[in-house]
Amino acid sequence: MRASRLLSILLLLQTRGRLTAETLAAEFEVSVRTIYRDIDQLSAAGAPVYADRGRAGGFQLMDGYRTRLTGLTDAEAETLFLGGLSGPAAQMGFSGAVTTMQLKLLAALPPERQAAAERLAGRFHLDPVGWYQDADEAERLPAIAQAVWNSRRIAVRYESWKGEVARTLEPLGLILKGGLWYLAARPAEGRRQEPRTYRVSNILELTVEETTFERPAGFDLAAWWAETSRRFESDIFTGTATLRVSKPGLKRLARLGVEQARIAAVIEVQGGDGWIEVTVPIESVEHAAIDFLRLGAEVEVLAPAELRSAMRDTIQQLAALYRD
Repeated sequence: MRASRLLSILLLLQTRGRLTAETLAAEFEVSVRTIYRDIDQLSAAGAPVYADRGRAGGFQLMDGYRTRLTGLTDAEAETLFLGGLSGPAAQMGFSGAVTTMQLKLLAALPPERQAAAERLAGRFHLDPVGWYQDADEAERLPAIAQAVWNSRRIAVRYESWKGEVARTLEPLGLILKGGLWYLAARPAEGRRQEPRTYRVSNILELTVEETTFERPAGFDLAAWWAETSRRFESDIFTGTATLRVSKPGLKRLARLGVEQARIAAVIEVQGGDGWIEVTVPIESVEHAAIDFLRLGAEVEVLAPAELRSAMRDTIQQLAALYRD
């Protein structure tokens, strides 16, 4: 375990440059004291690691030093073929690079590892798109990917929920979520703002400008997206609804979303029989009415009154439509 950590520390210093003991300790989930011992071990083994003191200090490798410890284990080599990137890479215009990378990797592996890697790729396939859905068609995605890669500003005409808007953006990253592509970008106009989320398929017009921009120091796309997703999922619910649900209705309720599924699962564990009352979060009366109509006669809305009224009005309209 320690040998693996020493190698990882060496590779991190080579790829990221100067790192503090606190950063390394957090990365490997060990104490700062352990990191100091590891650095001493690396130095004793001949690795040219040195420390700079002060607020901007940390550990780093001597300029120009490159480790030759590039060997891959069987598991590491095999899982490189399980990245599920061929589809998304093709959408971004990188399919040729991914194919070449895999060919080079195969050529660099011993024959026995080549067979293992090809066997894994042939037995596991990752498909991130849900049932009865198409992958988000984004014809402008390759140009956006190049703008992200080269830190180029983009001028867009974007269809938001408020209508069409024109923006100049500084694209910071692309995210593939449930078959849909999203762009993390901050507006270029005015003072520097926090990055926002833009759905790529809602970009109606795109111009990649010659102007470049400086990425925010320390911007972590994965961490930003995790926090953005968490905040979106917690803020989307603006109220609650009280329902009277049958046992089959619980199963249907669980298909509406994660929060509803948790509620249904808890009730199921408690062994609820017959019709029971539950309280579930809702986004709005309009959204909830559409969702709960999918549950049929296995669910009755008790409150709020405006949601019950919206359900009744829609049902009466449906009854009139199908009266004959």
